[in-house]
Amino acid sequence: MSAACAGLLHQTVLLQEAVDALQVKPSGIYVDGTFGRGGHSRAILDRLGPDGRLLALDRDPQAVAAARSINDQRLTVVHGNFGELAVAARQAGIDAVDGVLLDIGVSSPQLDEGGRGFSFRFDAPLDMRMDSTQGETAASFLALAGIKEITEVIRNYGEERFAFQIAKKIVAARSERPVATTGELAALVREAVRTREPGQDPATRTFQALRIYVNQELEQLALVLPQAMALLRCGGRLAVISFHSLEDRIVKRFMRDQASPDTLPKNLPLRSVDLPKAKLRLIGKPVKAAAPELATNPRARSAVLRVAEKTAATLIPGSV
Repeated sequence: MSAACAGLLHQTVLLQEAVDALQVKPSGIYVDGTFGRGGHSRAILDRLGPDGRLLALDRDPQAVAAARSINDQRLTVVHGNFGELAVAARQAGIDAVDGVLLDIGVSSPQLDEGGRGFSFRFDAPLDMRMDSTQGETAASFLALAGIKEITEVIRNYGEERFAFQIAKKIVAARSERPVATTGELAALVREAVRTREPGQDPATRTFQALRIYVNQELEQLALVLPQAMALLRCGGRLAVISFHSLEDRIVKRFMRDQASPDTLPKNLPLRSVDLPKAKLRLIGKPVKAAAPELATNPRARSAVLRVAEKTAATLIPGSV
């Protein structure tokens, strides 16, 4: 996720920390699963030699257009979800990589372009799709879903304790006319939520929940992690930047589980056997943005970088 500061200058969160974590080798093969506007990809390309290679994916057509404007034969660009990483790599003729970087969540260009419908700072069509060429919009979901389903989405993906009250307000309002714009939705949420943490707009959690749901962000993350690990060579690095507790929980549990050796219950009458060892090695502690970055890029405040390295024990037999 990248961020914009004054004048909509584009900043990439944890740029050096994430690329350093990959330990880029000049002749290595790497994946940037979320190109965005290319901050991480350009830094990786700067460290690659002439024989190196970078596969960059993004579901956003505007991000793909930005990636394809880079004239570099080492770069392969794919329009697609990172949850389809294995297919994208196979089609690009790649069977193993030295590092995978995932920068999860919405990007600043998506937030700062009002017409995309991600932000309540602009009154625009309630879209929220990262890939504007396909899928259900947030407005379409709210037009058809019942109170129970809307409540579950807002509660589960936004961790919003007033989810039921918000869902009731939305369903009551749409009986008169569709909830079609960001401004209309934000106004309804503010009517339903009377108390909120200082400094946070009452609509924040609801907009976040709908965005995550519409784009299947958690599902895509759960899909890509085992694919990334299967692609990694022994010693390859997986680096993931998340911005939300639900995302970080998925990453943390996956890395923790794969970094734990297989065990059997104690006191079983079994002869000694060699169980598979841990498949990942955790690298350092979670990294957060330092004060200088936060001073110029407040959207980095919730960013968490987790890094793991693939060991000789593999998740899938035959992977390297």
